[in-house]
Amino acid sequence: MVFTNFAEGLTRGAEQIGDTISGQFFEPVIRLGVTGLSRAGKTVFITSLVANLMDRGRMPGLTAAAEGRIAAAFLQPQPDDTVPRFDYEAHLAALTGATPRWPESTRAVSELRLSLRIWPTGLLAGVTGPRTVHLDIVDYPGEWLLDLALLDKSYAQWSADQLARIESRPQAAEFRRLVKQTDATAELEEARAQTLARLYTDYLQQARGAGYSDGTPGRFLLPGDLAGSPVLTFAPLPAPDTTPRKSLWREMERRFEAYKARVVKPFFRDHFARIDRQVVLVDALGAIHAGPQAVEDMRQTLAEILGAFRPGRNAFLTRLLTGRRVEKILFAATKADHLHHSQHGRLRDIIAALLRDARDRADFAGAQTRALALAALRATVEETVSHDGHELDCVRGTLLNPDGSRGKQAAFYPGELPEDPARLLSPARSGAETWLDAQYEVMSFAPAALTLRPGEGPPHIRLDRAAEFLIGDRL
Repeated sequence: MVFTNFAEGLTRGAEQIGDTISGQFFEPVIRLGVTGLSRAGKTVFITSLVANLMDRGRMPGLTAAAEGRIAAAFLQPQPDDTVPRFDYEAHLAALTGATPRWPESTRAVSELRLSLRIWPTGLLAGVTGPRTVHLDIVDYPGEWLLDLALLDKSYAQWSADQLARIESRPQAAEFRRLVKQTDATAELEEARAQTLARLYTDYLQQARGAGYSDGTPGRFLLPGDLAGSPVLTFAPLPAPDTTPRKSLWREMERRFEAYKARVVKPFFRDHFARIDRQVVLVDALGAIHAGPQAVEDMRQTLAEILGAFRPGRNAFLTRLLTGRRVEKILFAATKADHLHHSQHGRLRDIIAALLRDARDRADFAGAQTRALALAALRATVEETVSHDGHELDCVRGTLLNPDGSRGKQAAFYPGELPEDPARLLSPARSGAETWLDAQYEVMSFAPAALTLRPGEGPPHIRLDRAAEFLIGDRL
């Protein structure tokens, strides 16, 4: 086993060196990771980004596009033959059809290659022709990213962390009752193990629906072809004083370690460790609507997410000798179109404050980070409404019914976000259960019907600024 791992490491190291040399001397490759937690809008972000890079009429914030230096953009076969292709065409059709709808959410890793023909600047502008830069976009669920933190934890540590987190959550009540009735030192009964895993998975699904972000293991929520396998049949238990052989505890511990070895490590090795630019999408408005505990949970989760990165500068020799390091990380608060533009700055400040601990880690290590409020696809328009003698800055859009169908048109005022993010973060850190001085509402909007002129991508908010930060320096 040791020899096999060593040989695989050498082979993968040689492949990375080859990719690095090719990128430096021939056609540069930017591997952009796109992730986020549930309902943050990863699929829409990628679809709109690609569409707006191919038709750049709405991308004035991307310098290369504004200067007319992007001669062409076109899709090509992706380099990783074993990774599913991101279904760009189907997702774009869903968003821009006669009856537009939101596309299916991310459930596994997928990839797409967009190649850009770029005219050079400076002294080379009049000497050489355009060069090709490949943008490899890797889409993966944020729940899988959380699993990387498990690599540094034992089963006992993970169990203690999870049991402490769920102690006061009503969604975990049934699971907690079964844990109290379970003797971890008793001999393994597979039926008991399966029931524990099922109830814990039920808790994770309910917690995600309630706005919590910290569900691990991530594959419990997105099992794919691993559903029902022993590697997904474990749950946290209180550590007993003794752990006899063939006990429930020992088997749960073995399955936890198998999960790390056979699920988490391959994801890190094959996908995550090769990323050099990263977007983390955050539904901050959803967490604020869910309440102070969801906001604090999101703050802790985002700090853990960044701990999975190896931030640093991607210098040429560093890449050759030690492999890729994430150079830039964008933390983007999505659904900015749910707010009037007068509140976008406050949303950006809130996400920056939520990410303070996480950003400090990355900045200290040399990676560039930025917080931004954006909407990858704008679904609303703004209007001002008179109400009880006051002027309210609202947004108007087509409401999305609970069953996914399109509802009626409505103007919506979500409430006013505070100028000082501490007004939200302080109650969250102190364990408050509700906001005392305000209520923040969130509505679900269906995508608006679009009529795109030639050369225009879908309407958005600050997607061009996000692209400039992430890839502008390489164009």
